[in-house]
Amino acid sequence: MSDVRVHGTVEPGFESVREVFAEVAANEARDGGAQLAVHHRGRLVVDLWGGDGVDGDSLLGLYSCSKGAMALVTALLVQEGALDLDREVSSWWPEFAAEGKGRITLRQLLAHRSGVIGADGGLSPEELADDRLIAARLAGQRPYWEPDAGHGYHAVVIGALVGEVVLRATGRTVQDLYEERVRAPYGIEYHLGLPEELEPRFRTALPMLPTPAEQAFLAENPIAPDSLMAIAFNFHAATPLDLVDYANSRAVRERAPLSGGGVGSARGLSRMYAAFAGELDGRPPLLAPETLAEFARIHSKGTDLVTGMENAFALGLVPLAIRYPSLSAAAVGHSGAPGSQAFADPATGLAYGYARRRFAFAGGPGAAENTRLVPAVVEAAAKAV
Repeated sequence: MSDVRVHGTVEPGFESVREVFAEVAANEARDGGAQLAVHHRGRLVVDLWGGDGVDGDSLLGLYSCSKGAMALVTALLVQEGALDLDREVSSWWPEFAAEGKGRITLRQLLAHRSGVIGADGGLSPEELADDRLIAARLAGQRPYWEPDAGHGYHAVVIGALVGEVVLRATGRTVQDLYEERVRAPYGIEYHLGLPEELEPRFRTALPMLPTPAEQAFLAENPIAPDSLMAIAFNFHAATPLDLVDYANSRAVRERAPLSGGGVGSARGLSRMYAAFAGELDGRPPLLAPETLAEFARIHSKGTDLVTGMENAFALGLVPLAIRYPSLSAAAVGHSGAPGSQAFADPATGLAYGYARRRFAFAGGPGAAENTRLVPAVVEAAAKAV
């Protein structure tokens, strides 16, 4: 049995999820805290938290989960005809055509195929906190591989690139569109720009506490400063990216760079995906099934040129049945650096949000506890049908 007290509620039939959360999630994150929220067919059926340092209302830095919000807003604009996936980025943003980037399409950009993964010499902390500054640097940047010749995770820049396209095409930022059309109308506790008055609810991100074996692995596998990995994660800069300091920066929380600056809770993540993928509060889904299916379709698969790992990307989103086989092929979402995970599975009516405060070892694709939590949620939902 767990020695960590679990708080919150589950609907009848989801008691097993609470048990698994107590066994793995709350214990794994006990010195930082964790949250889990699940919507099923528009109802909040799981709302749990445990460990030290967080409650159900705590707001956490959720890092790359903001890429999911960016992609969903982009999908909404494509659905409405404001954007065309197969149009060249430079048709909206002429400066981007420099250095052989003129034929890169929005589709290729969203699929992490542009090769524009960072900036020569790196980005400063001030630039990392401001998408417009990143976009200005990258407009004249050469790609690090031939565009569309392969894929690699555009870790800290894809939000700025896509966000600049949205701004040029609509005159509005993704952050403003998300606030006006998604967050405010649905009361979603996930923010692309944390208001000052909510700062007291923010809980600072905490660094990883690796085991001796994990420390040895990190020491034996350093990231080469001239590697694509170093460039994509801005580790080659004069001031290398410090992921913990990133979320703990008020400038990042205020401006919400779309590659990783969103702040919220597990409830917020789950509710956001529930609004896009299914009926919520008596309203139809924000995305038509065919739009969501197109953004969930795998566009890149194989060896990632940045990470060297086998992975896959849809359009700004990540197909998740590969990582969690209990999900349907339609399941799509995005994880965040500390181990957070969020997705919608429209085939089963599930929307899922998991958040943790302290970084997990190798948590980028979703902390290890998600591999037990997700199947528990899927099994409980199937029995609730």
